[in-house]
Amino acid sequence: MRVVGSIVNNSSLRKLHPKIDCDTLWVMTIAGVLPYIQIVLSVLLIGAVLLQQTGASLGGAFGGDNFSAAYHTRRGAEKYLFYATIVIGILFAGSALLALIIT
Repeated sequence: MRVVGSIVNNSSLRKLHPKIDCDTLWVMTIAGVLPYIQIVLSVLLIGAVLLQQTGASLGGAFGGDNFSAAYHTRRGAEKYLFYATIVIGILFAGSALLALIIT
């Protein structure tokens, strides 16, 4: 099989195995790399969630009235970390869905 950059020569691939085309090769490549992508995304998601400031105290879980800690305006790095957590969560969910579709 002759590989030029990232483009596979389809005729040499068909000589190697007549039922494999470039789409099948692409799916096999994604299926091989996808678990590593999910591991990296999961570690990033765990880190982003743990770095966020909670603000709510433990008394709120037992019926305490601490409404001032529940709602606050995110500013600066906390705001970007919040948005990054959402994006990483969506990417992780998308990669899990892709893994279900491929397998």
